[in-house]
Amino acid sequence: MSRPHSALRAAAAVELGSLALLLANLATVHLPPVSSLVGPLHGCAYLVVVVAAARDAECDLTGKVFAWLPGIGGLLALRRLMRRDEATAGSPG
Repeated sequence: MSRPHSALRAAAAVELGSLALLLANLATVHLPPVSSLVGPLHGCAYLVVVVAAARDAECDLTGKVFAWLPGIGGLLALRRLMRRDEATAGSPG
């Protein structure tokens, strides 16, 4: 059984991690092969975050807007979804 929002969770983690790698590379030695490898990975993860949030029926407009924020947006959208899940699980009926 897949966990809810698993695609968004994975893509948000990859997006944030790849952004951290890109910024660390830029701030230190700035190796072009690292940028060539991690840059497209970050871009793809960013697109997956935006699409996963847009396709999620439980994601409200604010969560979808959060997904457009580079780096942290996927985690913000996921946090919003998790809070909605907790609120609906705690409500009667």
